[in-house]
Amino acid sequence: MNVAVDAMGGDKAPEVVVQGAVEVADALGIHVTLVGDREAISDVLCSYSPADHITVHHCEDVVGMDESPLKAVRQKNDASIMVAFDLVKKGDADAVVSAGNSGATLAAGILTLGRMKGVDRPAIAGILPGEKGPVILIDVGANVDCRPTYLFQFGVMANAFASSCLGMENPKIGLLSIGEEGGKGNEQVRLARKLLEKSPLNFVGNVEGRDIFSGDVEIIVCDGFVGNVALKLSEGMAKAVTRMLKMGLTGTLSGRAALLFGRRSFENIRRKLDYEEYGGAPLLGINGVGIICHGGSSSRAIKNAIKMAALYVSNRVLEKMTFQFNNFMAKEVGA
Repeated sequence: MNVAVDAMGGDKAPEVVVQGAVEVADALGIHVTLVGDREAISDVLCSYSPADHITVHHCEDVVGMDESPLKAVRQKNDASIMVAFDLVKKGDADAVVSAGNSGATLAAGILTLGRMKGVDRPAIAGILPGEKGPVILIDVGANVDCRPTYLFQFGVMANAFASSCLGMENPKIGLLSIGEEGGKGNEQVRLARKLLEKSPLNFVGNVEGRDIFSGDVEIIVCDGFVGNVALKLSEGMAKAVTRMLKMGLTGTLSGRAALLFGRRSFENIRRKLDYEEYGGAPLLGINGVGIICHGGSSSRAIKNAIKMAALYVSNRVLEKMTFQFNNFMAKEVGA
């Protein structure tokens, strides 16, 4: 197995990207191809003793965080994210991981590998910590404006991904809105609800923002604008709560004593709230495996994203998801 990693993507590239790749390659024996400027990557690699399964694939260009994604990938064929997906297309790599421009990663994946049959719009599936286990929030940024049919397909893709990768049996699906009542929400949400209600999916109706982490539903469907705001809000809230807990516990003698005796519990809570635990968000709906990481990802997040990509490949998730999606859509057409 070989995971192509965009070594030049992210706010802290290539340093943290290379570090995360080396750590996971040494620990799990996953072959990683670092794609980017050979000299810059080698300067970081020399600080480690990388295993034999770390290789560098040189390319000259990179897509910046502030560049227009579609324009950049069309004009920069030698950009690291384009080269990484091209390695998958050629069969020289099995998956791509990038903390770079998420729009460019999405565009590069679609242009290079194409979309799954029947998928109108690929989507980014964020995996959040819920009270009863992971919660999939889809879409978290790929599609700002969505037709009702797109939202419906997001639910179908997430359902297939949840069962084939996360082991969720018949996951409950909710549609994010401003109220639980069927008439609440804008027109696209109301029409999407009707499509989901008529489907064989385990659709439970509308859910509100307060329900995201309750664990009462395993999949939450929304457009990319709302999803991205919800994702960033949850990340910021998790960090703020962790800081406030730490400040509150270390500010008094009794608090410090509680922290001393409850450190393991505190660390478990902190780890559960940490988005880096999953590393990145899978790009669903393309004919390949792509994991999109936060631009400010640490080496730990990169490491976990590579692990997720490897799990995705070893479990043949793409094959299973494509089969389930096509079967489901065939039933819908025949209904």
